[in-house]
Amino acid sequence: MAKYILLGGWLIAIVIALSNTGCSSYGAQEAKQDTLQLPVLTLSGRDTVLQTAYVADIEAVKNVEIRARVKGFLEAIYVDEGKMVKKGQLLFRINDDEYRTTLSKAHAALQNAEAAARATQLEVERVQLLVDRHVVVPSELEVAKARLAADKAAIEEARSAVTSAENHLSYTSVRAPFDGLIDRIPLKPGSLIDEGTLLTSLSDISAMFAYFSFPENEYLQYQRTKELSPQKSSDSVKLVLADGSNYPYHGKIETVEGEIEQTTGSIDFRARFPNPQQLLRHGATAKLYISTRADNVLLVPQRSVFDIQDKSYVYLVGADNKLRMQSFVPLTRFSHYYIVKQGLQPADRILYEGAQNVREGMIIKPRPANVNL
Repeated sequence: MAKYILLGGWLIAIVIALSNTGCSSYGAQEAKQDTLQLPVLTLSGRDTVLQTAYVADIEAVKNVEIRARVKGFLEAIYVDEGKMVKKGQLLFRINDDEYRTTLSKAHAALQNAEAAARATQLEVERVQLLVDRHVVVPSELEVAKARLAADKAAIEEARSAVTSAENHLSYTSVRAPFDGLIDRIPLKPGSLIDEGTLLTSLSDISAMFAYFSFPENEYLQYQRTKELSPQKSSDSVKLVLADGSNYPYHGKIETVEGEIEQTTGSIDFRARFPNPQQLLRHGATAKLYISTRADNVLLVPQRSVFDIQDKSYVYLVGADNKLRMQSFVPLTRFSHYYIVKQGLQPADRILYEGAQNVREGMIIKPRPANVNL
């Protein structure tokens, strides 16, 4: 019995020892959990530049199709593809024999009409004398004047025909409407062309337009961000070309469309860039970056924020290193951080990361967060 009791006592002692050991281990783990070392960020007002990228379509400030305005054989081409031309420079010539003949006929018809009108004028003067002498009735004079009016109308018609023939003849010489760069020339001398046939395209690339679209929500964010520092806000933008290089000249936003496209939910912007080196060409694409300066704003890293029922929260770290949930209202979000509108103040300490591993009221051991905002 004693042995049994002793053995039982020994067993009980063992159980109690194990139980005590387990409790001690659990308490240590809980203490360790309550004093986790976590990164903490102290908020402060700072000036920053917000930068957002958009895909832009590059277009020349002027880009027109050069088309034939008359039919005929393409007699000569005076320019080459990819060459710069000046306003008024001769580009193409269409065979003009037919149009010269038409102009000659128009001039002859005009001369005939003018001769007929002079004869009718003499007739009117003769009838006028006879009427004055009461030889013929006044109605004869009215008839003569009517014939003169008809002859004068025929002169105007003949003059219009001459003008039309001169215009058609001038259309056989195709000239550049402005300074620009010649595009591809699909036809060769001797080609039979019709009215409206495309001869080439001409681009004025002294300056270029960059068209890009803002999603509606980003457009609203952009407008709000500009309100942060309206006196320092700028419409200056920059381009990064297809090879990843920076375009050396900055552009400026000129216009914004008046309506949001319903099918895409976006609104189009247009920026203008100088192009003195003619590096940009019509039809190119690039990335356009908009930079907006924001002064004395609070920035909260996205990894510090968690959402509950459409509200944004962070964990504030108190003076006693105890965590407390704090909601805030973001003004906007750019890239990996939020700009605070209200709910947080400078000098507030927030948990930088690890919000999913902590809870309200937990005490932590803070360490400075290595953050480059």
